[in-house]
Amino acid sequence: MKKIARPNIILSVIIFFLFSIGVLILATASAPYSISRGLPAEYLIKNQLLHGVLFGLIFGVIAYKMPMSFFKKYSLPIFIFAYICMWLVFVPGLSRTEYGATRWIGIGSVGFQPSEALKLATIIYISALMSSARQHKEKFTGLLIALGMIGLVLVCQSNLSTLIIISSLALIIFFISGTPKKYNFLMWGGSALLFFCLMVFKSYRSDRWQTFLNPENDPLGKGYHISQALISIGSGGLIGSGLGLSEQKFGFVPESISDSIFTIYAAETGFIGSIFLIGLFFSFVFMSYRLAKQATDPFQSFVAVGIGSWITIQAFVNVAAMTGLAPLSGTPLPFLTYGSSHIIMELIACGLLLNISKK
Repeated sequence: MKKIARPNIILSVIIFFLFSIGVLILATASAPYSISRGLPAEYLIKNQLLHGVLFGLIFGVIAYKMPMSFFKKYSLPIFIFAYICMWLVFVPGLSRTEYGATRWIGIGSVGFQPSEALKLATIIYISALMSSARQHKEKFTGLLIALGMIGLVLVCQSNLSTLIIISSLALIIFFISGTPKKYNFLMWGGSALLFFCLMVFKSYRSDRWQTFLNPENDPLGKGYHISQALISIGSGGLIGSGLGLSEQKFGFVPESISDSIFTIYAAETGFIGSIFLIGLFFSFVFMSYRLAKQATDPFQSFVAVGIGSWITIQAFVNVAAMTGLAPLSGTPLPFLTYGSSHIIMELIACGLLLNISKK
């Protein structure tokens, strides 16, 4: 009898907990936010479930069912399509500006942030490139061209945080593909120098670093966000105030349902809940790397490392920013932050991981 291929049960449980925590905490955090804007209390969580979670689960199941060879074969068209969508944000009538940044495309009430799709598309394309290229110089040149294209469009969008995350993912895959040290030194060193130049080129980025280093200098101005975030996290104590009982989400913490949702989670679940969530992200990347080690196909191995690194790096960038360990960056917390674009892509990525695990 032919053995039925099943996904890794431990990875499935980790994803389930991350997903469930995200829906639960967003439901409690979004109610006051909705009411303050004259909307029904359940408006935002319903919108997340219908426009984000539902489509994410559908496309995630498709990614789970499709053969991985399909994604390798069409990795370049997938990357090009995501890249073209990045430029559509500059097309009048399609572009949508939110929070002072033009990074969304939308038709009517439906909007999408293409940079979230570019993250996964880059992982798939670079994984295919590294597993197919026979010469190290070919890998180096291909990665350099891809990063140049990505850098151009993200600099035009003034989206440095996404550029750092995508570049880090590409460089990690490049590193584990077995390329010589000199190529890695050129890539990592050149990227670090470029990011430093971009950091000091824009004054508002320098201001973020100054606020990060000295938030107490302007607690009611530039330092207000991080000050309120720390108050919210500290109010949780050991076990938290209980789900739905945090006071900080009532207009105190800026962006309480998006970038700052970890502060609401920490306030309501306390130190124990926060450690549990961070442990889940650690477990996620551990299982992803374990799958990569077990995979016999280099492409699948690289994809597993890329996805595990993406979710975990983004999670710790967000948590570090909210706890004062890094400058504020506007990076969403995977599975928890409100927004359809990122949850759709994260569930697709989980579908790919579970696809790899059943092999």
